[in-house]
Amino acid sequence: MKVTEIKLEDLQPKEFVEQKIKEISSIVGNGLAINALSGGVDSSAVTMLGHRALGARLKTYFVEHGLMREGEPQEIVSLFRKLGVPVELVDAKAEFFNALKGIQNPEEKRQAITDAFYKDVFARLVKESGAKFLLHGTNYTDVEETLAGVKRQHNILEQLGIDTQKSYGYKVIEPLMQLRKTGVRKVAKILELPEEIYNRPPFPGPALATRIIGEVTPERVKIVKQATKIVEEELSGTKAFQYLAILHKDRVTGVREGKRDFGLQIEVRCWDSKDAVTGSPTRLSFDILDKLAERITEEVPGVVSVTYNITKKPPSTIEVV
Repeated sequence: MKVTEIKLEDLQPKEFVEQKIKEISSIVGNGLAINALSGGVDSSAVTMLGHRALGARLKTYFVEHGLMREGEPQEIVSLFRKLGVPVELVDAKAEFFNALKGIQNPEEKRQAITDAFYKDVFARLVKESGAKFLLHGTNYTDVEETLAGVKRQHNILEQLGIDTQKSYGYKVIEPLMQLRKTGVRKVAKILELPEEIYNRPPFPGPALATRIIGEVTPERVKIVKQATKIVEEELSGTKAFQYLAILHKDRVTGVREGKRDFGLQIEVRCWDSKDAVTGSPTRLSFDILDKLAERITEEVPGVVSVTYNITKKPPSTIEVV
């Protein structure tokens, strides 16, 4: 399945929005569609496109898989309800943690998350609602990286030859597939989403599972959630493209109160980028790095080491898993 990119300089956001609303309406017809909202700019833009195209015939769900930031599911559901979009919060934490149990390989983790989303949760929601379509916020970089073999993005299906109708019981509609993140932001602004959404730093579909090296467990997610909160508080003023905290697998030797403390290591990444295709580590001041290390080691139980990634993409990637 070939996808043609609409480059930023060629994008006419208003015309794009009008075209996609017509396309969604035409594809769904008089039927129903379900929509996966995560709160990121991609899924938020698709939510508003679907809402404008289908109104009450769009069933929007926020899947709570236990891998989001602290309090994020409730915040996003509340925000969209205020925008006039009914959103149902679906508790699927047990399904996702069961799917991830014992898995350490990055590609196997991504596949487990893909299966949990599409074979289990969405297939069930489609069956219960009677919908035949799933709206999805896939963007051009997701497609490009998956087809190039850089990493499997969980939302890439038909582009890999997967017949979603046959495999899952529904057709996937991907209105943003020709745009990179910068283009999606322009579309989201035209759709009158608040700036806190259209300028939001990127956050991966598999969420914090992509920021844990090794097995994903509720206990390890809690640690990376706490570190993520600190990183986002300290780096939100940098205007960087993206910033994140990573929990490493191995424990490292530290010292507290004169005694050995065999503890955890958090890696901080902060990126300057325009399209996520290439990126350079943001040149943070040592004072900022020092404060990050101090807060994380003091406020996140068990952490004795904080490092900062200084490798460009490529050969590094923005997310670690």
